[in-house]
Amino acid sequence: MGNCKSFPNFAGMKARFFVIGLFLFALVACTPTKVPEPVEGPSPQLMSIDSLLWHQPDSALACLLSCFDTCRDAKFCVSTATAYNRHYANLLLAELLYKNDYAQTNRAELLQAVAYFDSLLVDDVDTRGVSQQARPRRDARRASAQNIAFLDARAHYINGVGYYERDSIVEACAEYLKTLEVMENHFEEKELMGHKARFMAYTYNRLGDMFSEQLLAEPAIACYKQALFYCKREPTSIYGIPVLLYNLGIQYDIANQKDSAAFYYDEALANMPDFDNIHYRDILMTQAMFAYHTGACLDSVAKNLKYVVSLTQDDDERLTRFLTIGNLLFEDKQYDSSRFYLDTVFEQQGDIQSKILAAEKLCSMYQMVGDSLKAQKYASFLAGFTMQEIDKKTDVSKINEMYKDYLTQKQEKRAEEEREKAIKRVIRIIIPIAFLVALVIFVLAKLRGKKQLRDKEKHHQREMESERQAHKIQQAALSGRLKRSNEELRDVSNQLEQMLAKNVSSEAVLSDDYKAFVNTPICLYIVDLVHTQHFKSKMDYLIYKDNALSKEQLLALRDAAETNLPRFVSQIRKEFPKLTDNDMDYCYLFLLGLNEADISALMQRAYTTVCDRSRKINRIIGANESLYHTLRNMLSE
Repeated sequence: MGNCKSFPNFAGMKARFFVIGLFLFALVACTPTKVPEPVEGPSPQLMSIDSLLWHQPDSALACLLSCFDTCRDAKFCVSTATAYNRHYANLLLAELLYKNDYAQTNRAELLQAVAYFDSLLVDDVDTRGVSQQARPRRDARRASAQNIAFLDARAHYINGVGYYERDSIVEACAEYLKTLEVMENHFEEKELMGHKARFMAYTYNRLGDMFSEQLLAEPAIACYKQALFYCKREPTSIYGIPVLLYNLGIQYDIANQKDSAAFYYDEALANMPDFDNIHYRDILMTQAMFAYHTGACLDSVAKNLKYVVSLTQDDDERLTRFLTIGNLLFEDKQYDSSRFYLDTVFEQQGDIQSKILAAEKLCSMYQMVGDSLKAQKYASFLAGFTMQEIDKKTDVSKINEMYKDYLTQKQEKRAEEEREKAIKRVIRIIIPIAFLVALVIFVLAKLRGKKQLRDKEKHHQREMESERQAHKIQQAALSGRLKRSNEELRDVSNQLEQMLAKNVSSEAVLSDDYKAFVNTPICLYIVDLVHTQHFKSKMDYLIYKDNALSKEQLLALRDAAETNLPRFVSQIRKEFPKLTDNDMDYCYLFLLGLNEADISALMQRAYTTVCDRSRKINRIIGANESLYHTLRNMLSE
């Protein structure tokens, strides 16, 4: 009886462990899991055509048409097929019509396919923690869900193409952004390879083209860079990469970032696989205009432009080149020569946008020379497009807001995913530890109980005291380890604060924008390089040429500053327009706390040259302090 009274909680402990185990099992078992409904898979014939679509779209279209029963009013219908195959076939038809430069004739069927694949779309199936026997079934379900997701994304993309062909750019933009959302929600970045990488390049390129046409340089640059990233992973064509580089140059040119524009124009030419194509001639034409706007004489530029015209292979291209030459001569006030080219474009060109551009210049010229009759002719032509321009401006505002909303939602989703991953990591650590602790406690309690049952009552108090001492020792050990961990964390934090204090002022440390700037990969790389190498001012800078910053790294530094310190960059450019892009590069390096010796090595300039540049920038800004302190004070204002 004495022994029974000594251990009243042992049975209760077992009961609590049993209840906790049941609760955890029920929690896992009751967690809702969205499982895709079974659907009939695609026919082997359609899958074969789909594979052919990516390489030989003309042959794929010919094969696909044999799957359709009838042709009536240029619309096709599949009468003897499952719902999945019917919608799959109509999606393939819309894609192949587009790839073969035909109009989208099965619009109604395509919209039905979009709704159908949307209805099948499910979240990815998580296979972590699944037994080896169950994993193949899970993997098969996830692969099926991803196939449907890819088809759904393609359906939204080609639906956006249809809207764009009908001049509905707002609806087209919504569909393209929906395409990206589906792909990003159902595929990890490492899975976007092959056809999927090419498809992502197509989508971002369409968005870039659309923003470019609406003169939205910033989103166009972002989309073209994403398209270039995926195109390098899986080229869309032999001209895919140079054309994207060329488009980036145009957008930087529009944004008046001349150094970046020149860099991308040169890169486009360097990546061109051959020189007998329209893309090569486009780049030559644009570079000639770029040279004119950056100070080249008109005669040499006009000579280059006329040389490009001599290489043209059809009338449409020749008229496009004429429009460029006419605009150049108009800018140079050579109106008689300009009229020849612009009149030819207006009378012979079928493209409405080209006719409008020519008419605007011709109307202005005839008004200046006082020929009101001819001016009225072009003014009447332009009057019909005024309302369209107003509508376009409204559309531009809408698609710009849509893109900003998409980026915001993407950032929020990414932050949420990071939080979920952090929680899962913590849970994966805590659960095994809790289980082990519970198991140890249970085993120790059981062993202790058996021992106590064998011992006499007189030893009970001594055993309980031993248990309390063991618990105190365990708690003391845990407390010691926690204290050591906290001390280590405080040491690391103090080291980071000391490093920041060396490079920036206390005001800048408090700035989230400045923190974001110095923590960009390029800034971290530069600071680490300087701290590692210990550059000396007395040494010849040429011995450090292996540590010199490349053009790409300088561009990355500019992007980091413009993205994270927009107010500082815009302020200094506005107040001191005489500062060049190279001057700004020096400013960014000084902001990182670098001295003249460091910058001499990184920029591969003599130490005295860097000092002269520092004094020049200080003179422009009108400050007497060192450039580092001057910029630091401007940043903290």
